[in-house]
Amino acid sequence: MALVSSVPAIAQGVDSVRFPDIQMAGITSSRRGIVEEPVASVIEDKIYVAVAKQVKESKSVLLWALQNSGGKRICIIHVHTPAQMIPVMGTKFPASSLEEEKVQAYREIERQDMHKHLDTCLLICRQMGVRAEKLDTESESTEKGILELISHYGIRKLVMGAAADKHYKKKMMDLKSKKAISVRQQAPASCHIWFICNGNLIYTREGSLDGTDPEISSPSFQASHNTENRHPNCLRSQSVVLRHNRPMKLTNPVQDLFHRVRSMNFDKNVGNVMTSQDSIGGLSSPASRSDAEVSSDECTTGRSTSQGSLSSCSSRGVIDVAMIPLIRTEGVSTLPSSKEDLQSSPPSVLDGSVDDTLYDQLAQAMAEAENSRREAFEEALRRGKAEKDAIESIRRAKASESLYAEELKRRKEFEEALANEKLELERMKKQQDEVMEELQIALDQKSLLESQIAESDQTAKELEQKIISAVELLQNYKKEQDELQMERDKAVKEAEELRKSRKEASSSSHMPQFFSDFSFSEIEGATHNFDPSLKIGEGGYGSIFKGLLRHTQVAIKMLHPHSLQGPSEFQQEIDILSKIRHPNLVTLVGACPEVWTLIYEYLPNGSLEDRLSCRDNSPPLSWQTRIRIATELCSVLIFLHSCKPHSIVHGDLKPANILLDANFVSKLSDFGISRLLSQNEISSNNTTLCCRTDPKGTFAYMDPEFLASGELTPKSDVYSFGIILLRLLTGRPALGITKEVQYALDTGKLKNLLDPLAGDWPFVQAEQLANLAMRCCEMSRKSRPELGKDVWRVLEPMRASCGGSTSYRLGSEERCEPPPYFTCPIFQEVMQDPHVAADGFTYEAEALKGWLDSGHETSPMTNLPLAHKNLVPNHALRSAIQEWLQQH
Repeated sequence: MALVSSVPAIAQGVDSVRFPDIQMAGITSSRRGIVEEPVASVIEDKIYVAVAKQVKESKSVLLWALQNSGGKRICIIHVHTPAQMIPVMGTKFPASSLEEEKVQAYREIERQDMHKHLDTCLLICRQMGVRAEKLDTESESTEKGILELISHYGIRKLVMGAAADKHYKKKMMDLKSKKAISVRQQAPASCHIWFICNGNLIYTREGSLDGTDPEISSPSFQASHNTENRHPNCLRSQSVVLRHNRPMKLTNPVQDLFHRVRSMNFDKNVGNVMTSQDSIGGLSSPASRSDAEVSSDECTTGRSTSQGSLSSCSSRGVIDVAMIPLIRTEGVSTLPSSKEDLQSSPPSVLDGSVDDTLYDQLAQAMAEAENSRREAFEEALRRGKAEKDAIESIRRAKASESLYAEELKRRKEFEEALANEKLELERMKKQQDEVMEELQIALDQKSLLESQIAESDQTAKELEQKIISAVELLQNYKKEQDELQMERDKAVKEAEELRKSRKEASSSSHMPQFFSDFSFSEIEGATHNFDPSLKIGEGGYGSIFKGLLRHTQVAIKMLHPHSLQGPSEFQQEIDILSKIRHPNLVTLVGACPEVWTLIYEYLPNGSLEDRLSCRDNSPPLSWQTRIRIATELCSVLIFLHSCKPHSIVHGDLKPANILLDANFVSKLSDFGISRLLSQNEISSNNTTLCCRTDPKGTFAYMDPEFLASGELTPKSDVYSFGIILLRLLTGRPALGITKEVQYALDTGKLKNLLDPLAGDWPFVQAEQLANLAMRCCEMSRKSRPELGKDVWRVLEPMRASCGGSTSYRLGSEERCEPPPYFTCPIFQEVMQDPHVAADGFTYEAEALKGWLDSGHETSPMTNLPLAHKNLVPNHALRSAIQEWLQQH
C-alpha cells in the first residue's frame, strides 16, 4: 500500500518538503525541546475513561467525562475479559473442552464486538467535539487489567464507574462495585480517580500532590538480542535517553509519524546527535513506542502486507485517521521552540523550503490506510457473519436429524400401540357378552330387593316418628336444666357479691375517714383568689396552687374542663386515694367536685423530676437518698398491686408524679389514669390480670407491650420503675437511657455513666442496681422480675446497708428533720417504742397493735398476709432515736 512505500521516501526526501501553511515558530523547534518537554503536562492533560462491554452501561460515565474534561484529550480504555463459556449449537461449553479453532474464531468475534463498541464511544466523543483515542487490553479480571494499564502507562487521571446505573441512589456516598473498590485500594497513589454512577460523581480518590511526576517507563522498550544485533544505532539512542534521564512526551499518532520524519531529517543534517530510532522513541507515547519500531521495520523491509499491517496498526491505536486534518495546524505547532534549537536547525528548514509533494503523499497514504482498515474491518464482519451462519446451519441440520430419528421411533410406537388396541377391543367384546348375562341376573334380583326396600321404608318411617318424639322430650328436659343452672349461678353470684360487700363494709368501718368536701369559696380563699404567685405547677391536666385551708398547708390541683383527666379520671383518683393509706402514698385531704379540684397534703420539696434536674438551683440528691427513694417506691407498688379485692395499677409512673416531703420521703401521686384489675380480665397469654384500655401516659416510661396490645398489667409499672431506677443512677433523660446503660454494662464503662452529682457511688451496688433496672426494662413482660420476690430482696438490704451511716443529706446540705426510718409508717411520727413485725418493717408498737386488733391480717406497707402477729422490740433503733432526740 501507499503507506508502506511512503515511509522510506519521507526519510530520504524530507529536506525538500515544504509546508506553506505552518508558521516558522512551530517548524524551527529543535529536537532538544521535543525530548526535554516535561512529560507531566501531557499526562495531566489527558483523561483516561474506563468503559464497560456495552455502550449503554458506560454512556453516563463517558458523558460525564466529556462534560467535565475542560478541553483535555480523552483516552477511552477497555479491559477485555475473554468468556470462559462459549455458545455452540444452542448451548454453552467451557472453552477448555472445545477445539482451538472454534475458540479462536469466537475470540475474534469478541474482539470485533469490542472494537465496534470502542468505535461507538469515539464517535460520541467526536460528535461532542472532543479529541479521543482508544486503548484496550486483555486480562482475566477487569480490575486487574485497569491496574496494569495505570502502572504500564503512568495514568494520572482516570474516570470509571462506581456501580451500575440501576443501583444509583440519591444519597449514594460510597462505592458499590467490587471492581471500583479494588481499583481505589490498589491503584498507585499518583493516580487521581473519579468514580461515576448514573452521571453523578460519587467518590473522588485524590492523587498525590507532592509535585513530582514519576518517569513513565514501559516494558516494551527492552529489545531482544536479535534486535540489538541488527540495530546498534537503536541501542545507542536508547542509552542516550537513559543517560540524560529525559522523560517521554505523549502525542497522537499523526504527530508521532510527523515527528519521526522530521527527526530523521534533523539527524541527517545536524550530524547524528541521535539516531532516527531515538527520535521516534523520544516522541512516541509509552503505549505505542514498541509498536512504532516494529511498524518501521516492517515498512522498510516490505515484509508486511498492505491490508494486514494497516488492520493491526489500527487495532493497536497507532493511526487515528480522524486526526489527519489537524496535522497542519496542530501536529507541528505543538512542538516547543527555543533560541538554541533555532540556531542548530538545518538551513533548509529555516528557509521553509519544504516540498508540498511529500505532504500530499503522506495524506494520500493515510487515506489509503484508512480505506484498507475499513475494508479489512468490513471483511472481518462478513467473515464473522458467515461463520455464524455456518454454525447455525450445522445446528439446524443436527436438529433435523434428531427430529427425524425421534419421528421414526414415535411411528414404531404408534404401530405397536395400534396392535395392542385391537387385541384389547376383542377382549372387551368378550367381556361385554359376559356382563350382559350378569346384568340380566341383576335385574331379577333388583325386583326382589325393591319389594324388600318398600317394606324397610315403612318400618323406617315408624321409627322416625318415635325418634322425633324422643328428641322433643329431651329438648324440654335440657331447657329446664339450663334454666335451673342459670338460676343457681345467679344465686351464687348474688351471694358472693353480698359476701364481698359485707367484707368491704366491715373493713371500711375500721378505716379512718380523712376525706372532706370543700366549697369553691374555701378554695378561692385558700389561694387568695388564685393568685399567680401561689402557683407551684402547671401541665396538660391543669394548675396546682399552694394554699392554707382550715389552718393546714395544702396543694390544690385544679383540672381544666378539657384536660387529659376527665370526670372519670377525677372520680377514680378520689375513690383510690380516699380509701387506701400508705406512708409512700400522697394524702388526699379532700375535693371540690363542682370545679374539679383535688386537695392534697403539701410536700415542700417538689417532685423527683425537679430534684434530678436541680430545678431552681436546688442541691442534688445523694446516692443514699436515691437508694432509699427507690426502696420506698418499690414498697408502695407492692402495696398497690396486692390490694384486695382489686389490684391497682398506677399506669403513669414517672419522676414528675413522685413527690418529696420535708424529710425527702417519696410519695406517689396522680392516680387519674390508674386501673383496677379484676379476676375476669386475663391477658392474651393467659398469664396475668390485665385491663384493656387506650394507652395514656408519658411515652418514655410506657410499657412497650402496653403500647402494642393495650393490656395494662402490674408488669407495666415494673417497666416504668426500671426507667426511674436508671434515671436515679445516671441523672440522664429517660428517652434512650436503656441503650446507653446496656452499652456501658457491655463495655465495662458503667462508672463513667453514673451521676457524679450524687456523690461517690459504691460501684458494686451501682452495678447491681443497673442490672436490676435492665431486667425491669425487658421488652417482654414475662422476663421482668417480680417486685415482691426479686426487686425487694435486692433493694431492702441495700437500703439497710447505707441507712445507718447516712445523715440524709441533700447534696452537702445538712437537714435537721429525723431520718425516715425513725418515723412510724402508720402514725408518721418519731417512734418511741419501735417494734419489728413479720413483714420486716418497724412500727410504733401501739400503732401496729391497733392495726392488728382492728381485724387486719396483712402488712400495712406491702398489703401482703403476715406470717404471724408476733412483735419483736428493736432496741438498737430505739437507742438511735433517743440519741438523735437528745442532739436535736
